Amino acid sequence: MPPLFPALAARAERPALRFGDRTLTHAELADAAGSLAVRIAGARRIAVWATPTLGTAIGVVAALLAGVPVVPVNPRSGERELTHIVSDSAPELVVAEPGVVLPPALAALDRVDVEAGGTPPGMPTEPFPERDPESPALIVYTSGTTGPPKGAVLPRRALVATLDALEDAWQWTADDILVHALPLFHVHGLILGILGPLRRGGSVRHLGRFDTEGVTRELSSGATMLFGVPTMYHRIAEALPGDPALAKALSGARLLVSGSAALPVHDHQRIAAATGRRVIERYGMTETLMNTSVRADGEPRAGTVGVPLRGVGLRLVDESGDTIEAYDGETVGEIQVRGANLFTEYLNRPDATEAAFTDSWFRTGDMAIRDPDGYVRIVGRKATDLIKSGGYKIGAGEIENVLLEHPGVREAAVTGEPDADLGERIVAWIVPARSEAPPSAEELADHVAAQLAAHKRPRTVRYLDALPRNDMGKIIKRALHD
Repeated sequence: MPPLFPALAARAERPALRFGDRTLTHAELADAAGSLAVRIAGARRIAVWATPTLGTAIGVVAALLAGVPVVPVNPRSGERELTHIVSDSAPELVVAEPGVVLPPALAALDRVDVEAGGTPPGMPTEPFPERDPESPALIVYTSGTTGPPKGAVLPRRALVATLDALEDAWQWTADDILVHALPLFHVHGLILGILGPLRRGGSVRHLGRFDTEGVTRELSSGATMLFGVPTMYHRIAEALPGDPALAKALSGARLLVSGSAALPVHDHQRIAAATGRRVIERYGMTETLMNTSVRADGEPRAGTVGVPLRGVGLRLVDESGDTIEAYDGETVGEIQVRGANLFTEYLNRPDATEAAFTDSWFRTGDMAIRDPDGYVRIVGRKATDLIKSGGYKIGAGEIENVLLEHPGVREAAVTGEPDADLGERIVAWIVPARSEAPPSAEELADHVAAQLAAHKRPRTVRYLDALPRNDMGKIIKRALHD
């Protein structure tokens, strides 16, 4: 089988990873990861304390070389969540940067510190063999919105399928230099943001912590791609009017990619107006890796996540389980997917694994519509964002996008609440642009009704100082009602 990371196997001298002032070429990474792989080889499973550092990247690559399943652990996990993850995954040891103080749940494990400089000890005498494509590569824990986090077991073939499909969709090559500041304990930052450039033989520059100065610096000095989440792009959009250097840097990028949540249309428009570049969006999940994307050679249409990636089967299903054939931009259904990009199981949870599938189709819980040309528009989560009001099925996401276009709105979220007459009424949660002069509920309702159907207007408006969000910038809607 061909190697997972061809440039490492070939010991290429091109830069591979840069974190701050620490840089490794593909050859140096092969040495550092190979040395660590010798030390962890044979372990049943390991944890990596996933700080945004060079050591995390080396640790994950080493585990992949050695064929040892790796659990990336969020350093910001609370004690209860961390204890659950460690007891559920039962790693034999933990890999971390030297000097890092680990919490009690991990401190009890055997520890291996990452060496990333000098002549590494214990170099392998021959290359590690390529593993079975179905063998576990990573166990990534979900956010636990409906109970304790579940460990999604991602096989090696899922990594290959997604990263190679993105090579096709994004025209991703070894010449690309990616810049990002995403955390390294989840799919977006780790698999796409670190393993993606390594698979292509290119390089990644990690900012450590997001700021627009870092984005400007890296895109002005050779970087070609930027990955971010909507919160980051919102900050970019806010900074652009007073930062011509940032606008120039972004205008020179080959690809600007947003994911993990929907990027408001207003931010799309502001970035495009200031830079001439359009942000493209993609859609994926921990369990499925990437499902769709706007293609680099396609129309960068705001408010959509593009078309299914190569090798991904995607369908919309109605409440009775029937496939929705209409590509009419109106009919809402649940997204179900299948393909080599999918996980194999939830660790230790055969019941949850069985419940997640209908035949071979994974039930995402995301609701969407499809435009006539096949572009997918996500309108929300089935559990929290599908509102049934007055006999209509309404996606919260499209209302949120319209609300965000109002000049008096800084942030917006939409939910449903029980209503004796309508079944559910639409509630808008608004962070006003000016707290001293918020737009009225009537004004916002009229604004929505002018852009969408009248039955999609909010019946109740509640004003907040900020919306509750998780580490990835996703709005935690259950916290609104709490």
